Amino acid sequence: METKIYKIEDCAACFGQIREAAKIIKTGGLVAFPTETVYGLGANACDPNASKKIYEAKGRPSDNPLIVHIAEFEDLYRIAGDVPAKAKLLSNAFWPGPLTIIVKKGKAVPYETTGGLDTVAVRMPDHKTALALIRESGCLIAAPSANKSGRPSPTLAAHVKEDLNGRIPLILDGGEVGIGIESTIVDLTEETPMILRPGYITADMLAEKIGTVWTDPAILTKDTSARPKAPGMKYRHYAPKADLIVIEGKKKNVIEKINALTREKQSQGRKVGVIGTDETIGYYQGDRVLTVGSGKDVDHIARNLYRILREFDEMETDVIYSESFRSFRIGQAVMNRLLKAAGHQVLMAKDNQGDTKIV
Repeated sequence: METKIYKIEDCAACFGQIREAAKIIKTGGLVAFPTETVYGLGANACDPNASKKIYEAKGRPSDNPLIVHIAEFEDLYRIAGDVPAKAKLLSNAFWPGPLTIIVKKGKAVPYETTGGLDTVAVRMPDHKTALALIRESGCLIAAPSANKSGRPSPTLAAHVKEDLNGRIPLILDGGEVGIGIESTIVDLTEETPMILRPGYITADMLAEKIGTVWTDPAILTKDTSARPKAPGMKYRHYAPKADLIVIEGKKKNVIEKINALTREKQSQGRKVGVIGTDETIGYYQGDRVLTVGSGKDVDHIARNLYRILREFDEMETDVIYSESFRSFRIGQAVMNRLLKAAGHQVLMAKDNQGDTKIV
């Protein structure tokens, strides 16, 4: 199969390409398309065979539910068994946008789309191309990230091609995405809503609209035996090919520890990469040192993280050491992705002490 790529700079001017993509969706095929978070791999959410194709193309575990993308709030009634009042409050506040809600599923959505669950995850993307594709197809579009399962999510069409070239017929290239990490997922089937995946929409933002919101304690735990409530979160995600280790502690100690580890690995003939910030990259001694942006700009860090992990793959790096990016607002979401990519391998750098490994 030849994978075509259409550059979409203006939906009106490129309507013919969007119509072709919509026809592929209508007839049970797959199309990769941009959203404001990451690129998605789309198929007709109400067609069980189309959903199966997503799992096959990605190599995705079949118990990992797909998120259904809609273009109008009324579409939620087509797929939900019940639309709670809190869903309306959140949609009014954050749709279109990077928020996924989980509700009881209706009969229109097959279990192949929901990973065998009686619930369905739904969001309305804030991207003109994505919305145009949904509307033109006349379908509800199931779409996980458009990458091979376990790899860093794609923030550029080139990332999609790298992973899925020859596996899907078409990629709509909308340029670099705006946010760079996946949507927040909140489960509204609980008595108290629960965040199952952190993202750009934070717990505080949700609580302002619907009151108390809990966060699944397994999201950022250092205990690898903890079982997250969301089935897909139990799998390793976002991982580069190299061994990735996160170093935490005071900035001075982190820099010293990363440099010590770098010298040790280099003496063994291994190629070392380092992830730092604009403020710290000049202090590192890695074979390749990349910045995620200013440590004061967590939005920039989120937008660059996956791209940088893929760049280290291109450099055939053997091991990567990264600073920790625990910070305000979406810092929790960034750390969630970084820790998942590292398989929760974390070292704590201390003052003049041995390092404590955290698992």
